[in-house]
Amino acid sequence: MKKKWIHSALIIVAAALFIAGCGNNKEAAGSGDASSQDKKTLRISFNPGPYSDQFKNGVAPYLEKKGYQITYKEFTDGIQPNVAVANGEIDANVFQHSLYLQSINVREKIDLIGAVQVPTPPMGLYSKKHKSLDEVSDGNQVNLPNEPVNMLRALNVLKDIGWITLKDNIDPLQTSLSDITSNPHNLKFIATEPAQGPRALEDVDYAAIQGNFAVSNNIKLTTALQLENMTDPFTNIVAIDSKNKDAQFVKDIVEGYHSDEFQKYIKSNPVYEGYKLPSYFK
Repeated sequence: MKKKWIHSALIIVAAALFIAGCGNNKEAAGSGDASSQDKKTLRISFNPGPYSDQFKNGVAPYLEKKGYQITYKEFTDGIQPNVAVANGEIDANVFQHSLYLQSINVREKIDLIGAVQVPTPPMGLYSKKHKSLDEVSDGNQVNLPNEPVNMLRALNVLKDIGWITLKDNIDPLQTSLSDITSNPHNLKFIATEPAQGPRALEDVDYAAIQGNFAVSNNIKLTTALQLENMTDPFTNIVAIDSKNKDAQFVKDIVEGYHSDEFQKYIKSNPVYEGYKLPSYFK
């Protein structure tokens, strides 16, 4: 009877030690989870243009105060940064407007959305050979972006100054030169990659250049012969994967752009003169 009691007691003690050990392991695991949750990182990419400086100088300090560690990546095309967000390689990118993003979503079968608008330099019509729009003459060469959405922006600039007329209700994702209905000056259109606009400026009479590429090539917006009348679909955005729309890091990015610090940085910096400011600016 005594042996039986001792045996039972040993079993109880062993069981208690096992349970205690499991509890300690869970506590250790819990501690590890907590520390990993406390470490906040943000991976964000930019293309050539003003958006990297805007973020690093106006938004990053706000996020860093919240404990974020930020890593940066740069791309030179419009496909890879969106695919990288969709694949989870980076958390967000800043370089494009919502209509362009929509076209990439369709092309790549991904689902990215805009989280917040950012101050955006408008597209402009520039020339190194002519000092005014009145100097346009028969057969002048005009460089345009070859992407449908951005070609529409350029064509609308030419329409606004009376150089061409366009079809009604053009599909931004299908825009082409065939959407031009009249061209009284017999302008010769040369469509190239958007980033080539500043280089083309040396050879053509006029070039429609996207604002970010103008800025990144030290072309002042104020030197444009005509700036576009920019509407919201063409205001650039922070792009994220739609599955992260309610994530805390997205909310914090939005707060950073909405912050007084960011708005003060933009408004007090003459570099951003001529930019289209989002509606949340005070």
